[in-house]
Amino acid sequence: MTLKVETTKAELFKQELEALESAFSFAKSMYHSSVLQAAANLMDEEEGFSVLYKMSERYDQAGIFQDSPWENPAKLQPNLVKGSLQAGGMTSILEMLSELRMVAIAEGEYQREGVTKEQAQTFLHEVMALNIDILFPEETEAARIEGKGKDKDRMERLFQFLSEKLSLASISGELVKEIRDLIAQRPIMVNRIVKMVKHAEQLLDKDIDEGDRKAIQSYLNALNGKTKKSQNSNVREYRKKVKELKEEELKKEAQSFAKTMHETGLVAPNHVVLVRYLNKQYPQLLPDALKVSKKGKANVEEHLDFVQNLIKVGVHIPLRQSLYGLSKMLDRGVLSSSPVIPGIRRIIELDLQPDIRRVLLNAINGNEGITANSILVAGILNVLGQPLGIGQGMNPTCQTARGISLWSLHAPGHLLDLIARAARDGDIDVMFEGMTIHSKDLREGLVDDLHEELDPVSLVLVPHLDRIYSELVRRSKFRGDDVHKWVNPAFYGNWIPKGFCSVIDPMTGSVADYPGFVRLFYATHHPEYNEGYELIYPNPVGIFITNSFGKFLGLHAVSIQRIAKDPTGEMRIYFYNPNNDSAQDWGQGIQPSVTGFGEIPGESSLPFHQFVARLYAFHYNQYEQGDGFAVDDEIVKEVESLAKESWGDQYTWVQI
Repeated sequence: MTLKVETTKAELFKQELEALESAFSFAKSMYHSSVLQAAANLMDEEEGFSVLYKMSERYDQAGIFQDSPWENPAKLQPNLVKGSLQAGGMTSILEMLSELRMVAIAEGEYQREGVTKEQAQTFLHEVMALNIDILFPEETEAARIEGKGKDKDRMERLFQFLSEKLSLASISGELVKEIRDLIAQRPIMVNRIVKMVKHAEQLLDKDIDEGDRKAIQSYLNALNGKTKKSQNSNVREYRKKVKELKEEELKKEAQSFAKTMHETGLVAPNHVVLVRYLNKQYPQLLPDALKVSKKGKANVEEHLDFVQNLIKVGVHIPLRQSLYGLSKMLDRGVLSSSPVIPGIRRIIELDLQPDIRRVLLNAINGNEGITANSILVAGILNVLGQPLGIGQGMNPTCQTARGISLWSLHAPGHLLDLIARAARDGDIDVMFEGMTIHSKDLREGLVDDLHEELDPVSLVLVPHLDRIYSELVRRSKFRGDDVHKWVNPAFYGNWIPKGFCSVIDPMTGSVADYPGFVRLFYATHHPEYNEGYELIYPNPVGIFITNSFGKFLGLHAVSIQRIAKDPTGEMRIYFYNPNNDSAQDWGQGIQPSVTGFGEIPGESSLPFHQFVARLYAFHYNQYEQGDGFAVDDEIVKEVESLAKESWGDQYTWVQI
């Protein structure tokens, strides 16, 4: 009976596909829904994905992806797959059919123009690594009771099919690399890392590379807190154990936890248990438990009472990452900045708006009686400790994340004031050309519905900052130049140089005098051409984002943090990318790195000329400018070639 049903559904899909194949190009869209519905029905059968896989060349050539984001497989991005799958409906069906097409290309069953077998394999390995939670779903009682639903069941069937076609060993390699790159950036939000590590645990009994096995185990040890006394102990059991330890034993425990925390940026629940106990009984051991530098230790000793209060308020098991934030904040010596301690004290006692309280309380799992103020203080510890770990999440708010990072680095008092006003008053303001703009008076920003998987500070500030940034853009339009020339200095503050240059002519939308653009950037930023002026504050710049094939995807906001020679002697640009996923492939051999070239956690970097080849707009100081004519013509030609052959094919180029 089952075979008959399967055969019927397969035949129905073939019939609908034949109708699509015979349709004229302009009429194919009329047949799409019927084909996709038939494909969805077939996916619900045990062998459905296998049948569709064998027919992938046919449905691709028939035009099922015509006029859709999946039309050109060379432009597909692995990190966008999950969103399409979770969208449900016909979007998820198209995404699954696209994956099956990629499998056929990767297996050599389908030779598709523009995509090699190796490129398809790389794409699928990244997709599987990024969606390891679908490949290894949680088998909980809650999941059993609630049921999976058809969409989730199809997703799991798809990834099970992928795992049968592709080596699990290769998945483990991609997974470990992805975890390693994410950890190197030290993001504040570690949910993605934790989820990937926990699912990776299921790979330990598979046939995988021994190096990958050791790496996965080390990450698990960091999450679980594998010290001599805490091993195999839950938080309640461990709390009882630490009460029985002598000071020397406590010190060893503290140092062991702190070492692992600083190696990975991950905090174990039992580490919090230990620190809260030491905070009450052995505060002299706090520097060991936090593994602070000499500056950090001096900050602890100078402000011990306040540090103890911060631990009481902001360091709890559900907020455990704040322990790492506290350690890094002390190392930065932020407490010595006069506005910081009173600024944090104010927030501890702040009367939060009801909607802010709700958002903050919803942001953590397992409340355990923790107040919204504690959650916000924990967020402040992370932001002040990890200015380059702030991320935009799934929101198009790279500009606001960049602002929070900048203020955390150079104006923590200002940042704390913004947080307090947003949380208490529901309003912040900026001055723009003599007029005050209040966020409470604005209704629209770039984000209609904020994706709330963000750090607590961003949850409070981003809605206000987003509305103000959008209003500044609106007021700066139609001035005959890129709006960021006026918006960035008004939004970020006096740290931003007033000089501005964009590669795109705003009046024509074309690329004009590109060699002049390149020479000006070299003359204002490259140490060999700008008379040795160093970058003092982060420079907010715009870049063209391209995929691994060099195809233009859109514009993005990053900050240049510094420019220096790497350990090999090559000049590099070190930059902060608000999407917390900086180890990407931008095509043409341009692959930002997050480690290995002298990057500090949270930075990514590129050789100078490669970064310039993706640059869209930048600020500069007119009084700190060298000689652009001194830049070698060959350098300019190389940068221009990289630009023209990637994002440049979307623009008209005008020669001056």
